[in-house]
Amino acid sequence: MLPKQYAASLEAMPAPETPQLVSLARNLANQRWAEERLVESEERYRIVAQTALDAIVTVDQNGEILFVNPSAERIFGYTSAEMLKQNIALLLPGYLLGAQAAQPREMVGRHKDGHEIALEASFGEFLQGSKALATGILRDITDRKRLETQLRQAQKMEAVGRLAGGIAHDFNNLMTVITGFDEMLLNSLPADSRARAYALEIQQAGEKAAALTKQLLAFSRQQVAHPTLLNINPVVTTMSNMLRRLIGEHIELSLVLNPEVGMVEADPGQVEQIIVNLVVNARDAIVEGGRITVETGIADLDENYVQTHFNVRPGRYVSLSVSDTGAGMTQDTKNHLFEPFFTTKEEGKGTGLGLSTIYGIVKQNGGDIWIYSEPGKGSTFKVYLPAADAEPDAVAPESDVIQRGSETILLVEDESRLREMTQEVLQRLGYTVLAAANSDEAIRMSSIHPGNVHLLLTDVVMPKANGGQLAGRLRRLRKNTRVLYMSGYPAETALQHGLDPNDAFLEKPFRPDALARKVREVLDAA
Repeated sequence: MLPKQYAASLEAMPAPETPQLVSLARNLANQRWAEERLVESEERYRIVAQTALDAIVTVDQNGEILFVNPSAERIFGYTSAEMLKQNIALLLPGYLLGAQAAQPREMVGRHKDGHEIALEASFGEFLQGSKALATGILRDITDRKRLETQLRQAQKMEAVGRLAGGIAHDFNNLMTVITGFDEMLLNSLPADSRARAYALEIQQAGEKAAALTKQLLAFSRQQVAHPTLLNINPVVTTMSNMLRRLIGEHIELSLVLNPEVGMVEADPGQVEQIIVNLVVNARDAIVEGGRITVETGIADLDENYVQTHFNVRPGRYVSLSVSDTGAGMTQDTKNHLFEPFFTTKEEGKGTGLGLSTIYGIVKQNGGDIWIYSEPGKGSTFKVYLPAADAEPDAVAPESDVIQRGSETILLVEDESRLREMTQEVLQRLGYTVLAAANSDEAIRMSSIHPGNVHLLLTDVVMPKANGGQLAGRLRRLRKNTRVLYMSGYPAETALQHGLDPNDAFLEKPFRPDALARKVREVLDAA
């Protein structure tokens, strides 16, 4: 029970005969208890408001800000003194009096410096005396929205990449046939004949088509890479003269190379692709005169960076940035920049594959690429590649001598024109070739062949049984037969069809001299 506490007063009451005193007593215990509870409640609210990570804002019926907590200062950039007595439209341009839902909904806020803030907001209305007030809890979800956008973009790029990889596989088969027969035609024509000139034109067109296919594979992260330990600085320096010719005399090229940049593990050709494509893109953004700056450096991408960039691991990276003083880009352009065939250039001025190629290469190497650009203020592309602590590898020169042979090769390829071309190339080099269209036919030919089968040269993806399954069956019959796989898909994708990472592999499209070297390499291996 509450202790009995009273407030008392005495009053004299007039009476006709005898004066009287009237005593009034009131129990104060309930009132004091209520006051104490109110103080405790206000203290709890104060602590919650002061420590909450979300902004808490109270406004009156006219939208005038009556209260803000410290997180509101952090999220919106104003001090409490700058916000109090101001209209809520200062922070929430879309705020409508009396129309705010109690359930959370997304709103757009505005920071003191002018940039927009993505918010998740809920409001509760209440009466204080005769005044109608509303308190809103505002959560900053800008980083979450950014990551959601990056995730959707990555999923879209992944889907388009799979499509591009499939197209490239079929196209590679066709280009192998075209370039293979064309090279044999060149070798049979007189040096000064008109027919040879035509064949050279076909060869050049085939090389351009093969390069286009490689760009598609690079975008889909299916390009065959030959990573080595290298320092990016010498790569940039070696390319500098070529880059200056590429951009023209009206644009200044500036190199800012950090001597402590260190090593990365990457394919030198892919690094060159990144540099060339970024510089060409920068050149095309400059209408008249300007400057392009290529810079290298070291970057430590911490948890803060990782939290706002999808699928990036924290750690030490080597940075390569290309900046220009060109026209800059809108946000809509940046949203589509890495999609294949997207281009802002005039028709015939570009394929739209340059930046998508860079995107694929960077992601294939476990890196990240980021853009800083505003209309009229130029652009900066920053590429981050994981740093590696080691010395660069020595690169052995490749021999130009095409070696011949006399061994027996079992060739298995379901594409008839490609099978015929490959068979003719190998026979011209002196090999005995058993050509089959599928795995059943290959096993049958092997079983009736009286001599050794030194090498199985097989496509990976075929109807009925794939190349890996065929190799398994053949090895049970001929244990000493070596295997060389070939495919329009790169090795990484071919592994999904049961291949071993150590198996020999030849990517299509290949030239006859590349086929000759690879066959000899597999046959001569210890």
